[in-house]
Amino acid sequence: MKESVLDRLLRYVKVDTQSQEDSESYPSTSKQFDLLNMLVLELKALGLKDVGIDKYGYVMATLPGNVPASHPAHGKVPTVGFVAHVDTSPSTSGTNVKPQVITRYAGGDIVLPGDPSVVIRDAENPQLKKEIGRTIVTSDGTTLLGADDKAGIAIIMTAMEHLIANPGILHGDIKIGFTPDEEIGAGTKYFDIQKFGAKFAYTVDGDTAGELNKETFSANSAVITVHGRNIHPGTAKGIMVNSIRTIADIIARMPRDMAPETTEGYEPYIHPHVLQGEEAKSTVRILLRDFRTEGLDELKQRLEKIIAEVQPLHPKAKIELEIIESYRNMREGLEQDPRVTDFLWEAAKRAGLEPKWVPIRGGTDGSKLTANGLPTPNIFTGGQNYHGKTEWASLWGMEKATETVVHLVQVWVDRSEKQA
Repeated sequence: MKESVLDRLLRYVKVDTQSQEDSESYPSTSKQFDLLNMLVLELKALGLKDVGIDKYGYVMATLPGNVPASHPAHGKVPTVGFVAHVDTSPSTSGTNVKPQVITRYAGGDIVLPGDPSVVIRDAENPQLKKEIGRTIVTSDGTTLLGADDKAGIAIIMTAMEHLIANPGILHGDIKIGFTPDEEIGAGTKYFDIQKFGAKFAYTVDGDTAGELNKETFSANSAVITVHGRNIHPGTAKGIMVNSIRTIADIIARMPRDMAPETTEGYEPYIHPHVLQGEEAKSTVRILLRDFRTEGLDELKQRLEKIIAEVQPLHPKAKIELEIIESYRNMREGLEQDPRVTDFLWEAAKRAGLEPKWVPIRGGTDGSKLTANGLPTPNIFTGGQNYHGKTEWASLWGMEKATETVVHLVQVWVDRSEKQA
């Protein structure tokens, strides 16, 4: 069963696991079980213990520690977990993915063969210049690739296989967790931390090689609903209340300098991302993001001010605002025990990288796991341009992530020995 991280990625992305935001089931799509059940079989074939899948789709397994009783760190190494999600974004189709492997990338734009209008542009992807001469993977341009987060799954599986094949590499107990529905913010909805059994964990769900993440946005969702009144347009004068016009006025007033396309770094944003409407009722779903949790209240107040401005323009319309909590910045939880981030930094250094901490302008399963008591920073995968047809992944980045995972479990042993 020995496979490279590339072999695994190419197999996994061909399994359609797209999640669905408006579903009432969990997981949101039954097809996620296709990959989840496949991973159960592969984990068992590798020789991991306690392999299982529950009714929600959570796959868990254990690689028992191998620190000998005579070793100073024996009994001192905390159980560490690695987590990745199987679902792909609802934003772009994940059906019939045809991965394209470009060996020895020569530089320049990449025209994707399935749809030549889809181009991975060199000017928009500064990381591409560092990949010249290396292998990268893309879709054919008709779908996303799915490296988010099937690259993470491939990295974890390859690292576990390497540890099993090299018993001289000492490590404590390792827990593996594969989750559904991360892309729709429900990846940890039923995740049983106590059953998982790790004291510290790491999601493998980042992007550029060497970039490590201990900060995410704090996130809420907002739903603005406008209730109008429909009637035949031929007799509508003085009677029709067109909710579409009302919601258009609301959207037009959202600050353009606080949009994802105009912000970066630690800047917050207000992002209308789903719009549904007809005369009698219209809704817009909005993402509210700020690294300061208290900043979410400020974003809410901006929406309330906009609604207050629009309401007099449409006095017969009824406007409702609902705020839904999504996740919180994980930095505060991680700072309670700096070992979880300090050891990750050291592992990346041992892998030959020059790591840097980069805030995630988004969230991971680790955001909620950390909030629920399991400190879980994030490790890179080598992927880029997630959620769209121009997604691509670096083989070198995936290999470096695999090395980082292997080094990380050794760092926990080495540091535990010094503290013993």
